[in-house]
Amino acid sequence: MRIGELARRAGVTTKAVRYYESLGLLAPVRLTNGYRDYDENDVRLTQEIRALCRLGISVEATRPFLECLALGHRHADDCPAALAGYRDAIDELTQRIEGLTARRAVLVAHLHEAAHRNSRFSPAKGEEPMTDYTSLPADLPIPEDDGAAAHLRGARMPQLELRATDGATISLEALGAGRTVLYIYPLTGRPGTDLPEGWNSIPGARGCTAEACGFRDHHQDLIAAGATHVYGLSSQDSDYQREVTERLRLPFQMLSDPARSLAQALGLPTFTTGGLTLYKRLTLIIKDNVIEHVFYPVFPPDKHADQVLAWFSDNAHRP
Repeated sequence: MRIGELARRAGVTTKAVRYYESLGLLAPVRLTNGYRDYDENDVRLTQEIRALCRLGISVEATRPFLECLALGHRHADDCPAALAGYRDAIDELTQRIEGLTARRAVLVAHLHEAAHRNSRFSPAKGEEPMTDYTSLPADLPIPEDDGAAAHLRGARMPQLELRATDGATISLEALGAGRTVLYIYPLTGRPGTDLPEGWNSIPGARGCTAEACGFRDHHQDLIAAGATHVYGLSSQDSDYQREVTERLRLPFQMLSDPARSLAQALGLPTFTTGGLTLYKRLTLIIKDNVIEHVFYPVFPPDKHADQVLAWFSDNAHRP
């Protein structure tokens, strides 16, 4: 058969076939007209080379396997030399894995140092930091509107006081004139601390840190657009929230509601995971202590501050 037919049947390119020949792995017969003539044995050898290369064995290192077939063995790895080839490939992979593991450890150390440079908290000894919470997986499930926030628009804020991360007490019924942005989130992760099991698979759960960074980056834009205050709110305690505001350099305060009092007063949606009852992600625009607008569900969380800013732009002169 011609080289094109061999390449097609073996699943390789003609260039690869010529390379195998240059190494002496294939030795086709030459016809009187000078053309190479390949047979079924060449197909078998080429397929074996391809299969071994897909295992990570270099082309040149396939020679012992091909020689094993040439000796009449049914399998290319029936010979001791072929088994030695496997061992050499495994040793090479082990060395590469050890090198990559060492590089990973250095990167983890740099992440640990950078993540806690502005934090008062450190993970427990021997505990490995989590990955960057500001980067979100591409396949996060999208939360659906279950109607749990449909009743909120037009409701007055309740008589409820919550502790802020600066130590002040904020009265939710006295936020003052103008518009206040109150974004409510489940919980923020902290480097070195595991999130609840299956967190990424819960629609609307992942992304609190990315959301906070978005409001941080657009804080001045929101103020310029007419927001009087911006607050974040969760059921985490103030110390935990304070670490986040310091580490992320948030220019606004977080409000702590460990008893989920606001959820009880307004009927806000929550969910339970890992023994924790947490707020579902939503944002309230409060004007003169009345809920003017509700964002629910919120997705994607890292773009939510842009969505709120766009709403302010569209409703700048709304009476």
